[in-house]
Amino acid sequence: MSAIVDEARRWIGTPYRHQASAIGAGCDCLGLLRGVWRAVHGEEPEPVPPYTPDWSEAEREERLWRAASRHLRPQALADGVAPGDVLLFRMRAGSVAKHLGIVGRVGTQASFIHAYSGHGVVESALSTPWQSRLVARFAFPEGIE
Repeated sequence: MSAIVDEARRWIGTPYRHQASAIGAGCDCLGLLRGVWRAVHGEEPEPVPPYTPDWSEAEREERLWRAASRHLRPQALADGVAPGDVLLFRMRAGSVAKHLGIVGRVGTQASFIHAYSGHGVVESALSTPWQSRLVARFAFPEGIE
């Protein structure tokens, strides 16, 4: 099991807190990714500006997708997923993509770890409804596993 998945699983049970990134205290989906990055890679690559729950929707800007593309390695969705991959989801058709998760398992028991409003950090089945929202897949930089 990769260090990325192991670290993400350490966050399970952390309550959902918008804009936070503190294991056990609170995080949102971006905060989970930031915390895993710090644990396995070190300092975050850029400061995260304050954001609202509806960030970038009015402007229709794919800010999260662009930021992920700057710091992670884009991977083809058609190639499937691998443990430790970062997944980007569009929560509603026609909206910007703004939910992140980290693949925990693949195969018939495929799962992903994410911070979900009302639930905190959980490991969820990568079910058909979630797969239908998936718009991009990324890998951590080379040398991080």
